[in-house]
Amino acid sequence: CLSLAGLLLTTAALAAPAQEPLPRDSVYQLPATLTDQDGKSWDWRDKRGMPQVVAMFYTSCQYVCPLIVDSGKAVDHALSAEERAKLGILLISMDPARDDPEALISVASKRKLDGARWSLASPSADNVRGVAGVLGVRYRELADGEFNHTSALVLLDREGRIVARTEQIGSQVDPEFAAEVRRLLAH
Repeated sequence: CLSLAGLLLTTAALAAPAQEPLPRDSVYQLPATLTDQDGKSWDWRDKRGMPQVVAMFYTSCQYVCPLIVDSGKAVDHALSAEERAKLGILLISMDPARDDPEALISVASKRKLDGARWSLASPSADNVRGVAGVLGVRYRELADGEFNHTSALVLLDREGRIVARTEQIGSQVDPEFAAEVRRLLAH
């Protein structure tokens, strides 16, 4: 005979299927809380379940980072509407001291990024190096507050495993990277 507590636990276990553990090679193994352009804080593992194109940038960058955004837009435009609906795009700041929600929403608005699918977010200052490390992004802050950094788009599968990467940035899509995105979305 089950007690009321036992019955509630059994009911909860039946109602919420257990999620499989993350693969060992998932970037989501690194705990990181991000704050997005809407001021919402969330664990980046919340992106689990949907493939993501991820890049690191900072909003005050006048040179390379706008090209990183262009690269994300180029991938987006290369996909069909059905494919776009299955893909998220996540831009993570390497400058959380300046990239608050107001700065992030300003870039999203100016660049006309679809807030339903594009997330611009800042990690806490102590998580930036870890996030950059798992994504293979090298960076260093310069004396003037600018950053030298790797410019790359990283494709993550539904479990947060790196599937593809491109360092070709700009408004022309890297055809090999786009093909990998399509292949991943077809499964």
